[in-house]
Amino acid sequence: MRHAARLATLLLGIAVVPAWAQDAAGDPTVIKTHGIATFGEPALPADFPHLPYVNPDAPKGGEMSQHGIGTFDSYNPFTFRGRATAPSTIMLERLMAPVLDDPYSDYCLICETIEYPKSRDWVIFNLRPEARFSDGSALTADDVLFSFELLRDKGFPSFSEAIKRLVESAEVLDPHRIKFTFREDAPRRDAIGQMGAQIVFSRADFEENARDIQQTSTTPFLGSGPYVFDSADFGRSITMRRNPDYWGKDLPINKGRHNFDTLRFEYFGDFDAAFEAFKAGIYTFRVEPSEQLWSTGYDFPAVAAGAVIKEEIPDGVIASGDAWVFNLRRDKFKDIRVREAIGLMFNFEWSNQALFYGMNTRLDSFWDNSDLQAEGPPTPDELALLEPVAADLPPGILTDDPVSAPVSGERQLDRGNARRAAALLDEAGWTTGTDGMRRNAAGQTLRVEFLDFNQSYDRIVNPYVENLRAIGVDAVLSRVDPSELTTRTRSHDFDIVRDSLGNGYGIGGGTAQAFGSEHSDDVFNPMGLANPAIDRLIEIGSAATTDAENRIAIRALDRALRSLRFWIPQWYKPVTTVAYWDVYDRPETLPALGLGVTDFWWYDQTRADELRAAGQLR
Repeated sequence: MRHAARLATLLLGIAVVPAWAQDAAGDPTVIKTHGIATFGEPALPADFPHLPYVNPDAPKGGEMSQHGIGTFDSYNPFTFRGRATAPSTIMLERLMAPVLDDPYSDYCLICETIEYPKSRDWVIFNLRPEARFSDGSALTADDVLFSFELLRDKGFPSFSEAIKRLVESAEVLDPHRIKFTFREDAPRRDAIGQMGAQIVFSRADFEENARDIQQTSTTPFLGSGPYVFDSADFGRSITMRRNPDYWGKDLPINKGRHNFDTLRFEYFGDFDAAFEAFKAGIYTFRVEPSEQLWSTGYDFPAVAAGAVIKEEIPDGVIASGDAWVFNLRRDKFKDIRVREAIGLMFNFEWSNQALFYGMNTRLDSFWDNSDLQAEGPPTPDELALLEPVAADLPPGILTDDPVSAPVSGERQLDRGNARRAAALLDEAGWTTGTDGMRRNAAGQTLRVEFLDFNQSYDRIVNPYVENLRAIGVDAVLSRVDPSELTTRTRSHDFDIVRDSLGNGYGIGGGTAQAFGSEHSDDVFNPMGLANPAIDRLIEIGSAATTDAENRIAIRALDRALRSLRFWIPQWYKPVTTVAYWDVYDRPETLPALGLGVTDFWWYDQTRADELRAAGQLR
């Protein structure tokens, strides 16, 4: 759910720029280039022939099929209403494109070049005159302006407000040039990249179909991308097909990419049904989320025959930050001692051995699986950022190692942690009554509801619930359908919900949306965090102008976030476990920042014919 929401976010950041982030605002030099980097210059030169991690000669053809859980009732992910299908935006393109081997650079896609002064006070996007929507109509600067104004005025509230505070004006200079001028007090570091992330809709399509971006829609968008809508069994499956007339297919940035003729997504009511469908070949590529299935479920004949491949692919991406998140809007969770006590009762070590087959690593940091996470006592550079805000953070922020997840023993109920948790709850005024349940002074039990829709988590959460009940917490697991989960989380009607709080390689608008006070009522800030120290550190980090400053700010923010204990960190795998029918191929070396399955893998028609001839594949 969070992933889908963030797809619709352009990660805009607004911050007060500290003195060390100011640039030469009066420099008249105008830079004209093919890309932009957060720090320094783009990694790829203007004449790069193709992305370094693709096979530029990859064959075209075949189908990539994957699965989803639940259902969908909309093709519009830009509203909180309804549940949009996974490929809702796959036909839409952005002005500039990121790459999977460099988190700090973006390159022109719809634009051919960008122009901007050294001060980055404004940017001009020079659009490619050959750019077309899939119906053959020209993509012009007017469509870019329309898209900008649409999301500024009717997009998600947090995004809309950020846009308004970033951009002073947008002006069409001619049919293929548009200029964005930034507000005087807006930070400059990421402004151009943020506008390069602008999705481009067709103005004519919106007008002809009377679209309302704030309502659900059963009509797919018209886009300019390599795939177009093909067909759907609404709510159950959707197929996209490659557009043979895609305007950008020969661009260097697209060579070796978008290789499948069709992309199909099948939806299933539960995870067991989805796995059985994979075994039967109903869909052919699966990222396996269950350690239990990975370790015990792949013993069916197609695996033994070599028709299905299992792979553990190293994952260099920052961990997704999966966690149980407290709803800080509820009074019972405002005391940090209560949150710490509840966190103590999850036994990761027992879970990893008994349930996860030893495959997982415990999360500690919001930047885990990277060299950005805080470690050891604060450095002098970190202290320079933390000391001015320390009064709004828990004691020890200036002297101690960053808060880490507790370590438990081999038994499901770790008695040492249970004693610590009980003492914390006693101190917080939740004392044990004659029935063994903890109550506050008003006689209310400490009710803690875990809200989830995934039945695969039952075996993980139920032992956790048992541990909490053992110390008198009135804990329960409520499993609801995906639609109810969506409704309740969006309306903040939950105690604890599972979410992903991982971060990118810099601090920006996405960080502010997830953790900033201004967005404490947004769905992107599930816990409702509102803390002035966090706000200030986000401001400072958003204005970092060098890689060194960026790292210092991230580590200081990581310490501060961890100190507040608003999450119960879960786990991650340093590999991605994938299984697929042996009809796919890919470059030998994958980029560190993504699998790129629908991006640059390709279909092996010869192998597919062999499997069908052998009766292995449908």
